[in-house]
Amino acid sequence: MYRDPPVILPGDFLEDTVTITTRKAALSGLAILGASALVLTGCASAPEETPDASGGASDFYACMVSDQGGFDDKSFNQLGKEGLDKAGDELGIKTKTVQSSTEDDYAPNIEALVGEGCNLIVTVGFLLSSATIEAAQANPDVEFAIVDDGLDSNFDGTVDVDNGKPILFNTAPGAFLAGYAAAAYSKTGVVGTFGGMQINSVTIFMDGFVEGVKYFNEESGKSVKVVGWDVDAQTGSFTGGFAAGVEAKTTAQGLLDQGADVIFPVGGPIYQSAAEAIREKGGDIALIGVDADVYETDPSVADLLLTSVLKKVDVGVYDVVKAAAEGDFDNTAYVGTIETDGVGIAPFHDFESKVPSDLQSKLDELKEKLVSGEITVDSPAIPK
Repeated sequence: MYRDPPVILPGDFLEDTVTITTRKAALSGLAILGASALVLTGCASAPEETPDASGGASDFYACMVSDQGGFDDKSFNQLGKEGLDKAGDELGIKTKTVQSSTEDDYAPNIEALVGEGCNLIVTVGFLLSSATIEAAQANPDVEFAIVDDGLDSNFDGTVDVDNGKPILFNTAPGAFLAGYAAAAYSKTGVVGTFGGMQINSVTIFMDGFVEGVKYFNEESGKSVKVVGWDVDAQTGSFTGGFAAGVEAKTTAQGLLDQGADVIFPVGGPIYQSAAEAIREKGGDIALIGVDADVYETDPSVADLLLTSVLKKVDVGVYDVVKAAAEGDFDNTAYVGTIETDGVGIAPFHDFESKVPSDLQSKLDELKEKLVSGEITVDSPAIPK
């Protein structure tokens, strides 16, 4: 699914501030960390825990471990917790969340929840893949689910464990709509995207975004350019992680320096650094959020947001927890799609008066065609 090693395209980004990585390489290292951590669980420092609602008619116990982004990332960790909280409130089941500060916390945090007697443990993010697989293999009586990973260590689409369920999303159509909107808004004729790490759950957004720009160009006869991602070569700009900071800000600045007036950062909190770069640059530059409607989750950047691509992790987590609590757990992947309203695009909010007057109706039309299959968006990262 990835070309390994990737080829870096000259001119797309600043070489000294961008890291190109692959899911395979990342998980290889994590497998070692996960195995070591499982052995050393007894020596690990106590995990940071956040107890949630408990009690209710059911004795089912659903638990969750965040990745190092934490549950206040205003992105997929936060959405995952919201889905778990909803399940606890509506189903009357006991729930608990444990927050990870570093990658070294993943395996010990999972083991701690196993020890507490959790019936279902949901882990959030592909970085927990190795630790989740190890724990599922060691505890066949506990059910596991993971957001944004296929639990397939061989990358063949086959889940490694009977008691593990992937929670995946085909976000390419939602990103397609965002790419079309970005191209329609752009005054410079250049839009840009960059990611945290080069993994499926990131590149699928970038693929869809580029395809949306291409579709706009074909319809309008224009030639809006995308910098930061070459969809054909599957190479582009990545920070090497999902934390806001110097790497993310510098990468965003590199795209702005190439004339981009819309920036689409894919990787949780890295959008915060892109927002800093946009404010320093000045002008009518727009930001596009991912996962949640960032206009709602982070008002500090609301004035910059053209829209957000929605990945409804909360809905996926809720549905999986509900099924497990009702005894309907299996290891078939849950896949959120545009057809099931598992993915989509947020309103323009403050940008409604800044975009072409017919853009929303055009996007509604395109969404109908995506749902019907009249328009398809290709990406090697689409969940199988």
